[in-house]
Amino acid sequence: MDFKIRELRTVAQGRKRLLREREAYSQLMQQGLSNKEACRIIGINEKTGRRWRNGRSADRRQKAAPPINTVVPPSGPSRYLREDERIYIADRLREKATVRAIAIELGRSPSTVSREIRRNGMPLREDARRWAYRPHAAQARADARRPRPKPGKISQNTELRDFIQDRLHLRWSPEQICQALRTQFPQRPEMHVVHETVYQALYVQGRGELRRELARALRTGRVRRKPRRQAQQRQPRFSTPMVMISERPGEAEDRAVPGHWEGDLIIGKDGASAIGTLVERATRYVMLLHLPDGRSAEHVRDTLTATVQTLPAHLVRSLTWDQGAEMAAHGAFTIDTDIPVYFCDPASPWQRGSNENTNGLLRQYFPKGTDLAVHTREHLDAVATELNGRPRKTLGWETPAERLHKLLAA
Repeated sequence: MDFKIRELRTVAQGRKRLLREREAYSQLMQQGLSNKEACRIIGINEKTGRRWRNGRSADRRQKAAPPINTVVPPSGPSRYLREDERIYIADRLREKATVRAIAIELGRSPSTVSREIRRNGMPLREDARRWAYRPHAAQARADARRPRPKPGKISQNTELRDFIQDRLHLRWSPEQICQALRTQFPQRPEMHVVHETVYQALYVQGRGELRRELARALRTGRVRRKPRRQAQQRQPRFSTPMVMISERPGEAEDRAVPGHWEGDLIIGKDGASAIGTLVERATRYVMLLHLPDGRSAEHVRDTLTATVQTLPAHLVRSLTWDQGAEMAAHGAFTIDTDIPVYFCDPASPWQRGSNENTNGLLRQYFPKGTDLAVHTREHLDAVATELNGRPRKTLGWETPAERLHKLLAA
């Protein structure tokens, strides 16, 4: 410092421009010192330091002063709150506006505004139970937290690092270690970490917070993380590309034209047996597939091919199925029968609503948790005949068999 600090601070020295002191204060704040410590070193009042740090508004006696920015904030649009948005939040809070109203006006999420007020607000000096939100101070705090990379918590605390390493030698999992830290040091937040912090200290190269060989003490034994492919990078489910339901003809959607079927399997006890179900969308006519030899893709393909070939060609226009592994041979089925297969989106059973409803009706005959392989071909035909003879409200109280007979006669 190229200025002399007054030794006697109880005597006022009048108005004086503290340009060099302000510059030195800025440097000390950039080094991470608190306002109180920086003011003590420079020899100024703490209130002056806070005014320099947070800026001040203009009044009749003085001009406005900008705050000291330790980090230059990024310019242009950003996913982070900007200083003008923080000023707007402060103004609206003084007007007693709600967090949701402020968020709508700013075009932000309510959680973003709520988190901003909670993280960057500060207690009042006269009443620590009350909080105030000052936008310039909030901007300075946010800018100070933004620079990357940040030093790891484990590398900065020797006691914490030793505690974690000792438990890893005992083959504790990171989650067990983190719970033990909270139990053993309940009043010391500097000793609390989450298990992801431990994993990153082990796996992320260049951090050096924990010894790399400790990763072999984990239950997986891996020294690096196993990458998980994103959805667009995963291998196709079937060798033959799926045609999704969005490409299905519009005539199948409105049920105006018969011949569009929905299919699925109902599974027996322990997944060891199954019965295939086919439902026609326009008539709700049901056909059951007998699968005594299992539900592999080849068995389902052969049985499905033999079943649809018993119907007139104009009554089999398409088939809609879910993405179950039993349809892995859908390409061969299409080649054999010239019937396109459309697949539903994942976890979207409503796209095969008629089939799902029929499966629920079939559970009266084939309860869950039972062996479905004991049912013969004749029994399945009898069950299908009984269902097709029930009048349906959606068909004007006609039965599926009657509606199908009209189509065949026409």
